[in-house]
Amino acid sequence: MRSRLLIVPAAGLGTRLGADLPKLLVPVAGTPMIDRLLALFERFVRGAIVIVHPSFAERVSAHVRQAAVPVALAIQATPTGMLDAIRLAERDIRAAAPDEVWIVWCDQVAIHPRTIQRLADTMAATPDVPLAVPTVARRQPYIHLRRDSGGRIDAVLHRREGDVMPETGESDMGLFALSRHAYLDLLPSYALDVSIGGATGERNFLPFIAWASARGQVVTFPATDEMESVGVNTPDELHAVERYLMTREPTAR
Repeated sequence: MRSRLLIVPAAGLGTRLGADLPKLLVPVAGTPMIDRLLALFERFVRGAIVIVHPSFAERVSAHVRQAAVPVALAIQATPTGMLDAIRLAERDIRAAAPDEVWIVWCDQVAIHPRTIQRLADTMAATPDVPLAVPTVARRQPYIHLRRDSGGRIDAVLHRREGDVMPETGESDMGLFALSRHAYLDLLPSYALDVSIGGATGERNFLPFIAWASARGQVVTFPATDEMESVGVNTPDELHAVERYLMTREPTAR
């Protein structure tokens, strides 16, 4: 069986949700986000590195002591972007030397177990591929993976950065699988060239998909359900995800 570690960038507060908690501790249908994520991935990974802000690191550390998988914390003191957050796990990745490094945003609690299984199967079937990404077709997308005439992803458009978006686009769902080589070698190379977001001023991870695609094969496949791509950022999204989780069979919640 291939070994995997999971990185969970989770340094944000739940202010847009109207919560006075770190975002990863905000309950979704009664269960904190981080607990839902770790339970979802426990069959697939041997541990997780959770990226947190120093102001709530102690609280999160106490919370995850009884987690479904072993959890280490890494501290992101300055919100410079997801790329920098993800790279804070490098020391743990080098020490553990997993075959794969998986990344999931902390609010993607609607991910379906079948999508996770397919991601594991895809990486096992194509071990030399640097990156695999489940995607969904969405109207008015927040993110769009633009493809060239040959089907290769050549750009990642981001509504938050002011990019012109198509009416219907192909979006990621906040879940990514990298080979160890991609995380330890390709990602640092990308970090040397990455452009700062014009609107956010952040160092974004998502353009790495197009960067890696230009240098080797990136595998994509359709997720199980469009709702998996909904992150819990607002009260409306929280309620939508809770309703969706209630419609799934108990074993898939």
